[in-house]
Amino acid sequence: MTDDARPAEQRWLLLIHQLPTKPAYFRVKIWRRLQGIGAVAVKNTVYALPANAETQEDFEWLLKEIVEGGGEAMVCEARLVDGLSDGQVRALFDAARDEDYDALIKDARALSAKLVATTAQDETAELPGQVRRLRKRLMEIAAIDFFGATGRLSAESLIAGLEARITEDKDMTEEQPQAATNLIGRVWVTRQGVHVDRIACAWLIRRFIDPDAVIRFVPGKDYVPKPGELRFDMFDGEITHEGDRCSFEVLLGRAGLIDPALQSIAEIVHDIDLKDGKFGREEAIGIGHLIAGVAMANKDDEQRVAQGAPIFDNLYQYFRTKRG
Repeated sequence: MTDDARPAEQRWLLLIHQLPTKPAYFRVKIWRRLQGIGAVAVKNTVYALPANAETQEDFEWLLKEIVEGGGEAMVCEARLVDGLSDGQVRALFDAARDEDYDALIKDARALSAKLVATTAQDETAELPGQVRRLRKRLMEIAAIDFFGATGRLSAESLIAGLEARITEDKDMTEEQPQAATNLIGRVWVTRQGVHVDRIACAWLIRRFIDPDAVIRFVPGKDYVPKPGELRFDMFDGEITHEGDRCSFEVLLGRAGLIDPALQSIAEIVHDIDLKDGKFGREEAIGIGHLIAGVAMANKDDEQRVAQGAPIFDNLYQYFRTKRG
């Protein structure tokens, strides 16, 4: 086999960690976080993800959480030499996702049968919410379905069929956004290699907070801020992840921007960035792919922000029009 004919070598990220024995809830929390980002165990304390910028960021946030909780962790990039093959590890990911899809398909079929049989008005009123919860679960699974497990097509088909039989109107109030004045005239700083959360934050800053804002992209570690700078989506930043909120959500609240259209965008950014499916936004996968395409096509951070801005402009106009 020639070099050109050989398949591309798969690169993996490995999280190697050790957790404190107590408290027990912390161990459960980390396990759930690993499940939420789609990592699979290749050894008892070694979890794998396919290597890319987004999965690396997921592991870095989790590493920070483990260390802050009293544990030890490290993240490394690796290729498999012996023992497990790339195909076997990919099969672990597919098996995990197919198990998730199978459970979802079972619940979707049960709800479909209920939809046919239900005539009581109070029970019928509950069905749209139940379908939305199924869609949310599908989005959560699809976000971590890295290699295209076979069960997704059946699950998508069943849920789309349920949605086609149910309609729901949403009332949204009209608000004009006005940003907090103490954020104007500042120099904004964030980590190099921007992706969805930082691109969205940069868009929000220049679109609604300060059109003339200067945004600088710096190394993520050991950066010492200068007077007047505001760091966003950085581990020690003034505006960054808080609890289960992504940086865009925190910035939206800090700026005092009360606008349902921006809140809808915040939910999409959250679901893409944190991959926890909290809001179950059906737009998340499509927008996530668009932003990933922008990042792949543009090495320069300013170019990524410039190319990403029209995506969020169009989203904002869509949600504003939808409210109207």
